[in-house]
Amino acid sequence: MALLTKAPKGTQDFLPPETFDWQVIENVLRDEAVIHGFGEIRTPVFEHTELFQRSVGETTDVVQKEMYTFTDKGGRSVTLRPEGTAGAVRAMLEHAMYNDGLPIRLFYFTSCYRYEKPQAGRYREFHQFGVEMFGAADPIADAQVICLAKSIFDRLGVKNLALQINSIGCPECRAKFQDALRAYFESHRADLCDTCLDRLERNPMRILDCKNPSCAEIAKGAPHILDYLCDSCRDHFDGLKKYLTAAGVEYTVNPTIVRGLDYYTNTVFEFVSTDLGSQGTVCGGGRYNGLVEELGGKPMPGLGFGLGLERLMLVLKAQGIELPAHPHCEVFVASMGDAALLKAFQMVRELQKCSVLAECDTCGRSLKAQMKYADKIGADFTIVLGDDELASGKAVIKNMKTKEQRKIDLSESIADQFVAISTEAEDLAF
Repeated sequence: MALLTKAPKGTQDFLPPETFDWQVIENVLRDEAVIHGFGEIRTPVFEHTELFQRSVGETTDVVQKEMYTFTDKGGRSVTLRPEGTAGAVRAMLEHAMYNDGLPIRLFYFTSCYRYEKPQAGRYREFHQFGVEMFGAADPIADAQVICLAKSIFDRLGVKNLALQINSIGCPECRAKFQDALRAYFESHRADLCDTCLDRLERNPMRILDCKNPSCAEIAKGAPHILDYLCDSCRDHFDGLKKYLTAAGVEYTVNPTIVRGLDYYTNTVFEFVSTDLGSQGTVCGGGRYNGLVEELGGKPMPGLGFGLGLERLMLVLKAQGIELPAHPHCEVFVASMGDAALLKAFQMVRELQKCSVLAECDTCGRSLKAQMKYADKIGADFTIVLGDDELASGKAVIKNMKTKEQRKIDLSESIADQFVAISTEAEDLAF
């Protein structure tokens, strides 16, 4: 029975007022995306398993070890989405969005699912903000996507965040790099973990991303992809650096970045925080120029990024960045007796229709208990109604901070009277 009241391992609940913080962050992300010309897309939480096998890559840890895959009642293999890009590409193709003109700019908020060992900043259910751009091949598009991420962090006031960029080339020049990697790691075969021994034949680039200490140490001496770029890929990477410099965006070139998914080509990048330890990557992305074709569409360049919301919240907390104050009760109308409660209910409804956060008793409390509750929820003002107030048509509204009291007329609009009183109180506070 204890399992019924405990969330599954690797998941978490978000409760008020924490959910308000999430809403604030999501509004910033949404606003910046719209400013940069992106529109929101929403896709199913599960897709056909083959979609992720073909997009993410058979040799990745995500596909081999981490996906939540099951057979539905119709005998179909479906998978809870482990990332957002594949579903966005599938939706773009299914609805022929390319007929509306290029580039296509999309953003989304999504929950993702991977069976990993839970730790700080890493969960089995996690949440991402992602953007995707289709149909733009030039490096200016890479710079625009990176600048969107940078604008989000700047608007939130995030510090100590380093942009690292790399190019992993196209399939042609990467094939030469793969051969060089395979030869290098072959000479260290005895010291590689079992997983990397399998990667050695299938995709040696994955070894560069291994977290095993022995493999990570060996990888430090591996060849760098930048030494194997063809002229076209090198020109693209140089163009990206030119545009980032023109935008005043600081960056460092990190030749070890390969990202964890197989669909990446050319540009890859990460925003890394120094405040989160080993789980410091807050945002990562890059190009995937072959993915649309791989999933059945005509050749079309693509790029984007995923921003981990849990990690972003950890960064904000670590840096002491204050978000706007949580909404709280502005007026609590306490009452004594059935007739007074009915009037309190009517007053609260009028206030709420005018966007005033108002409450009255819903639990049958005594007047004393109601006032304790009003104090507990931090109500700015209180009004007490009883038989005397109903008979006289007058009541008292009390400013709980200054203790100032004012008379109000119950026959007139409570909303109009409250707006006047609260505005006056704000003016006096300044």
